[in-house]
Amino acid sequence: MLSIVSPEQTSNCAGRSRREFLKIGALAFGGLSLPGVLRAESDPRWRSLVRDRSVVMLNLQGGPTQFETFDPKMDVPSENRSMFGEVRTSLAGVRFGGQFPSMAKLAHKLAVIRSYRHGISSHGPAAMHVAAGGNATGACMGSLYSVIAGLANPDTGMPLNTIVTPRSIEEKYKSFNVVPPRVTDTGSLSKTHKPFDPASGGYLLDDMKLSIPQGRFDDRLELVARLDKLRRNVEASEKVRGADAFQQQAVDAILGQAAKAFDWRREDPKLVERYDTSAFTVPESVIAQRGDRGNLVRNHSPVALGQQMMLARRLCEAGCRFITVPSPGWDMHGQHEYAIVDGMPILGPALDKAVGAFIEDVEERGLSEKILLVITGEFGRTPKINKYGGRDHWGNLCPLVFYGGGLKTGQVVGASDRQGGSPTSTPVTSSNVLGTIMHSLLDVGELRTRVNVPRDVMDAITESRPIRELV
Repeated sequence: MLSIVSPEQTSNCAGRSRREFLKIGALAFGGLSLPGVLRAESDPRWRSLVRDRSVVMLNLQGGPTQFETFDPKMDVPSENRSMFGEVRTSLAGVRFGGQFPSMAKLAHKLAVIRSYRHGISSHGPAAMHVAAGGNATGACMGSLYSVIAGLANPDTGMPLNTIVTPRSIEEKYKSFNVVPPRVTDTGSLSKTHKPFDPASGGYLLDDMKLSIPQGRFDDRLELVARLDKLRRNVEASEKVRGADAFQQQAVDAILGQAAKAFDWRREDPKLVERYDTSAFTVPESVIAQRGDRGNLVRNHSPVALGQQMMLARRLCEAGCRFITVPSPGWDMHGQHEYAIVDGMPILGPALDKAVGAFIEDVEERGLSEKILLVITGEFGRTPKINKYGGRDHWGNLCPLVFYGGGLKTGQVVGASDRQGGSPTSTPVTSSNVLGTIMHSLLDVGELRTRVNVPRDVMDAITESRPIRELV
């Protein structure tokens, strides 16, 4: 167990037992330590099943509007069409909402689904359904994947299933950490498959205590300095040198690769600036209008979204394989939080900048085949703008976009009706979304030959069909 404490609490390295140092690598999950995971997953059969690919699931919490994002419908009456117009894309005849110029230029790299429907219009059930891809276990897709792939990457020791919240970027965003439990639910599976949350704990972090002086968690330089000091102490210990290869790999993973991967400030300042969304804050005038809900509205500002996406890319490179990035604030009824006219000028440009920077960054690094980006939310919004200037819950048509991951992109799949409320082509289902993601991450044919996979997990993955046009 890794415990970084203040200097007055730390005893001399020579006084530590070999057993205590090896606890650094003992990220216990139901008795299975990280060294044990690394031993098990070094088996060549693991590598024949698990593809060298990562998925970043960008969850637009609250339900993004299809009109103001990727299906503007400017040829319909004003009470239906996008309130912020449209922008031409790099795909002939395809338009996006007017606040997405960066993504519009990259449309030839995207697959935009205009026929995704699950029919659920209640936040909780819809969020759970989409996160799970509708699978019968009720577990989010990252947890389902970790049953097959394991809890840690055998090469780097990094957790395979991770969530990156605003608080993962800065402690000052702790109040922004409003992730519905349903998005990370493990359903009928063991809670050991819950995503690793570097900001607020979880089954992995509970055994990897990053205890530093109160008020200093937001100082990542302090965190890195203490990791470096602990690393030097470990390297100087004769007792730790006697650890076997897998135990040493576990120590190295935590003190080396993990610390570097989560320290996003290691990036070039110019790249950090490209991702930076800190300027996109909800105006105080809008916050004041919301009365006792003002703080909630303030905490929907996407000020950390760019850094969340940059950290997600770093984690992909470090060996994480399923990364969830939540972006709250998309529940724009007009009555409860804020209206489309208040929310979209903040959330839209921030999403456009963060996703545009992410795609360009991935392309420049030559990682488009190895990283799959999925953008969606729990549902879409009503075709008609309500009397408060917002749109209400709508499960009959949901925004869905894919990038990378070896899929056939540069296309629009399916079509919506004239009002933008229902598919006119064969609907894409949540099971199709699950199938598309799992076929990208796993060799599903190889999976069918395995006899040690729980039946419900096997069925959930192998019975889900990918979106035909993308594979």
